[in-house]
Amino acid sequence: MMNKDIILLFGISNVGKTTVGELLSKKMKYTFFDLDEEIKKYYNTTLEEFQKLFPYENAQKKGAVIKNIILKNNKNIIIAVSPIYYSVNFNYLLKKENVLAIELQDTPNNIFDRLLFSDENDNVYFDDEYKNENKSHYIKEIKKDITYYKRAFSKIEFKYFINGKTAKEVSDDLYKLINQKNYNC
Repeated sequence: MMNKDIILLFGISNVGKTTVGELLSKKMKYTFFDLDEEIKKYYNTTLEEFQKLFPYENAQKKGAVIKNIILKNNKNIIIAVSPIYYSVNFNYLLKKENVLAIELQDTPNNIFDRLLFSDENDNVYFDDEYKNENKSHYIKEIKKDITYYKRAFSKIEFKYFINGKTAKEVSDDLYKLINQKNYNC
């Protein structure tokens, strides 16, 4: 088994980082952290307010929260990392021997299918009628996000293409790959 104490799951919004991370952490008996949830606790605010409070330095603030999680829990953890464009805030972690960074990728249509909405208090809600009426807009925005974050995630060597698989299938695949001596995706 590969000796990786810290697994970081990267990817654009709605790619499946949290769901896959929760399943994988149970399988590996690791503690799971969702960066968005940790930001809300650390700053005692909603994500919307966090964006308003730190419009220009939110990448730096997210990086500080990741560092704080790792300092307090430096073994057997999985963190679902919400998108951070300025990779300087996480690239130093990619060089550490005990860290495995994985970028989850999928097609715009598959990401659209997982698209969720949240209100100003971070309560998740579904509005499939609205979502489907605006599908072309959301697909366009997802494509922009994929392009936008491609550079930020460029130094993450381990890429996993979901290709519409279920979160359980992805977590099973990742578990097997992580437990192989040589991993390639």
